[in-house]
Amino acid sequence: MAYDIRPLTPQRKDDFFLFFEHVAFAEHPEWGCDCFCCFFHAESRDTWEACTRETNIASAREMIETGRMRGLLAYDGDKPVGWCHYDVLKNLPGARVFYGNLASGDDETASVVCFTIAQGYRNRGIADALLKRALEDLKAAGVKLVEAYPVIQNDSQEHNYHGPLSMYLNHGFSIVRQMDTHALVEKAL
Repeated sequence: MAYDIRPLTPQRKDDFFLFFEHVAFAEHPEWGCDCFCCFFHAESRDTWEACTRETNIASAREMIETGRMRGLLAYDGDKPVGWCHYDVLKNLPGARVFYGNLASGDDETASVVCFTIAQGYRNRGIADALLKRALEDLKAAGVKLVEAYPVIQNDSQEHNYHGPLSMYLNHGFSIVRQMDTHALVEKAL
């Protein structure tokens, strides 16, 4: 089945919040998202630890309205069913704060940091389609190198929000370094 992949824009902010508040975790509310993809925008651990659901909602809304959160939404008809968050590292300081031993690129290296696919829509190729489109968009923007931090062992869908390692390898990424739980994968565009 083909899914419509659309970039996050201020006009789609309501779809973003609909997805995270009502669709993404409908079958597992205990996995619920208080992050709203603000984690990788945190400038320090202390800043992140001070964040609440409400501050993250406000931050995400402001970043979407000003074009500072870059990502893609996947749709089944009018219903948002998937999300991919990516940008260059200078716009995602949390990648270095929380994955300092892995995040290795310079400020112009892009990073794919998050996938969220609604339960009931997983294993249908949505994350694959989102990654393909993200790579196309990054290449069109002149990005030369993309990195990501997938878990080495896919221990659960809940913890696999970076996307599966196999998906990156299938898209031509190479493993550069491994830590205990995560790998750094890179692809030249």
